[in-house]
Amino acid sequence: MAVGSAPPDREPARAALPPGMCGVSRLRPSDVALPSIGADLDLGRESLTWVVTAYALAFGGLMILGGRIADTLGRRTGFLLGLAVFTAASLAAGFAPNGAVLLAARVAQGAAAALLSPAALALVTVTFHGPERNRALGVWAAIGGTGAAAGVLVGGLLTAGPGWAWIFFANVPIGVVVLVVAASVIPSEPRTASPARPDLPGALAATAGTAALILGVTRAGDVGWASPWTFSSTACAVLCYALFVLVERRAGDPLVPLALLTRRPVISGAFVMLVASGLLIPLFFLGSLYMQHTLGFGSLRTGLAFLPVAVAVTVGAHVGGLLVGRLGTRAVGAGGLVIAAAGALWLSRLPGDGGGMSDVVPGLALGAAGLGPAFVAATTTAMSHVRHDEAGITSGVVNTFHELGGALGVALVSAIAAAGLAGGVDGGGVGGYTDAFLACAGTAVVAALVTSVLVPAGRPPASDGPRHVH
Repeated sequence: MAVGSAPPDREPARAALPPGMCGVSRLRPSDVALPSIGADLDLGRESLTWVVTAYALAFGGLMILGGRIADTLGRRTGFLLGLAVFTAASLAAGFAPNGAVLLAARVAQGAAAALLSPAALALVTVTFHGPERNRALGVWAAIGGTGAAAGVLVGGLLTAGPGWAWIFFANVPIGVVVLVVAASVIPSEPRTASPARPDLPGALAATAGTAALILGVTRAGDVGWASPWTFSSTACAVLCYALFVLVERRAGDPLVPLALLTRRPVISGAFVMLVASGLLIPLFFLGSLYMQHTLGFGSLRTGLAFLPVAVAVTVGAHVGGLLVGRLGTRAVGAGGLVIAAAGALWLSRLPGDGGGMSDVVPGLALGAAGLGPAFVAATTTAMSHVRHDEAGITSGVVNTFHELGGALGVALVSAIAAAGLAGGVDGGGVGGYTDAFLACAGTAVVAALVTSVLVPAGRPPASDGPRHVH
């Protein structure tokens, strides 16, 4: 979220779009607390941006490796280990006496989440079957989408109350309880034998490539899309991915079997995930920024305004989980994106005087309600056609596209909004925002058309075992 209000002498675009806004890949409770963190730890704008970017780099960059570890050590082990490290890192972040300790804790949080998230999604996939799995994936999507919306509210409440440190401390009791319950409830599973020669070159290439791509995208809004920083980061990502393909072709036990990345369900599921994340997070991001810097809402009031949005994405995901088994993932994914386009189109018609809460919240809620089913379609499409021993790595791939989508979406809409405002709209205007929302609507329509062709037709398979759809 915004790092803080821009000084009065800044140009109009920067007054409405505060510096550092492009360095955030997705909304989290900690984003709301950035001004307070900066004041307490004496951090400047660049350092504050890295409080968020450090987490995003570790999380997105290590996701594929985390999925591979989950398949090798077992999903239960990966989940418990990731949760334990995340909880400990949250405690360290809350007690951080300076910026260096906080950044180190954020990196640890991201690395732990990169192990935790693929393992958790893989557990859902291999534990439930048929219609139950569709409903479970609906719950999974609902939790993710609701968390993104509720993060604004939680961050506002805790920052305005006990202080920013409690945004991290709140994770500790929750993590401990979930750790104890999960250890007793999740059954043990056979451990896959560790490869004789671990694919370390492949892991390094994939991690470096993804981290470089996320870094380039998240920093593009601050330094410009044509800057040497953006170009060098993108070029590094391309080179690392090319090296990754070469390494995987020769590896005896590759980090990611290249055949997996050529399967139509995995490709189409990753595409829908990329687009859904690239729409949901920017909608939340711009909506939150608009409420605070155009309507003048505080962080707490902005969080309360997101309550119906959180409900909408939850309901949408649950409905999507029910409809996937009846209509198929293609219809649910494309239909959800059309609804999201309608929500973004609503937001593109904000009144010139800025309007009020009734002008922005319904559009955000409608967009969230459509993207909930899209997330279900993405995960169901990708995860329903893989073997159990591929569930972790496939989950890592899909979750990587989730992070890339959020980072790319926020960077692009930020650039569009800034360009629109710089074109002559004063700091209190909405021209830049409406341009960005209109771009989201157009993207959703195009993505719906692609989804209606790319995603395999029919309902997801009800049985387990090898399921290859090319």
